[in-house]
Amino acid sequence: MTTPPKPAMRPARPEFSSGPCAKRPGWDPQNLSNAVLGRSHRSKLGKARLKEAIDRTRDVLGVPDDFLVGIVPGSDTGAVEMALWSMLGPRPVQLLAFESFGKDWVTDVVKQLKLPAEVLDAPYGQLPDLSKVRKDADLVFTWNGTTSGVRVPNADFIAADREGVVICDATSAAFAQKLDWAKLDVVTFSWQKALGGEGAHGILILGPRAVARLESYAPAWPMPKLFRMTKGGKVNAEIFEGATINTPSMLCVEDALDALKWAEGIGGLAEMQRRADANLGILADWVAQTDWVDFLAEVPAQRSNTSVCLKVVDPRVTSLPADAQADFAKKLAGALEKEGVALDVGGYRDAPPGLRIWCGATVETSDVDALTPWLDWAFASIIADLQAAA
Repeated sequence: MTTPPKPAMRPARPEFSSGPCAKRPGWDPQNLSNAVLGRSHRSKLGKARLKEAIDRTRDVLGVPDDFLVGIVPGSDTGAVEMALWSMLGPRPVQLLAFESFGKDWVTDVVKQLKLPAEVLDAPYGQLPDLSKVRKDADLVFTWNGTTSGVRVPNADFIAADREGVVICDATSAAFAQKLDWAKLDVVTFSWQKALGGEGAHGILILGPRAVARLESYAPAWPMPKLFRMTKGGKVNAEIFEGATINTPSMLCVEDALDALKWAEGIGGLAEMQRRADANLGILADWVAQTDWVDFLAEVPAQRSNTSVCLKVVDPRVTSLPADAQADFAKKLAGALEKEGVALDVGGYRDAPPGLRIWCGATVETSDVDALTPWLDWAFASIIADLQAAA
């Protein structure tokens, strides 16, 4: 079998990484020339920029007026762990674990906080049995599994009259999928995902029920400074007005503002969702007519429109030992990167071997369309090498 010819068209932007993700179309470092640099983040100007980032986030996402929005350290991980350490303990805890980050929260709760939690898990490509979610328990879950390509299709599994607090890691869902604010008490995400921003900062959104938990419950364990959200038994409102717990990068803040302004300019959340859906649609059409590949997510309604995970189903590959299948997937991603048509598209290290292609709103649909012939080319090339070595 000979190596097939290379496709004529190439993606204009080959950045399909699932984090940090592609910058918004038209991004340029000059867009950040007004960043508040060399100044204190607590200066009047610095706090105004932080507050603007908070306000624009609220506007684009449609966050309810009675929810608090804050910028916190440690990316989405920091935001989630602030909630876990501060709120869990007074009620039973359930965790949904169907991908790597959901499993990380299990480790935090069970092994670090040592709480007797119930873990509802599922293999990669599936969701747990959501009918087992209890209304009397606190719930921790990822809305969109970045490393599995599986998302919850809606929040119907959460009781409207729930008694527990719901903590939702929405880092690959925010700005691309419809979040049901009435069912969520804590929502977290980071700038480097759907906004294409820079890393190290997280967004923590608290609903009234989360605030009530913070003000009525004091955990028994020591609380690091970076996790402290209360002062004198009340939520520290300054955190949610731009007074960050520690020093933020004002360059990253300016970059997030640039992305939020772009989102507003193209039509806001609805247009960002439409763009992500269109990107997923291109890949779905291609998968439907391609026999060597399939989605890792088994149920169409549960397939992510951001972190799209694909698996190789060709018998010539699936018949290989597990380590050889993993090596084949690495070679696929390597061939695409060598050609400069798709960067950082290998599957997550703990996930089944395959490809992971970011399809959030900052990625142009034309680039996803131009990528699909290259996916076929890469597969055919690696198969040819495999057969030649046999």
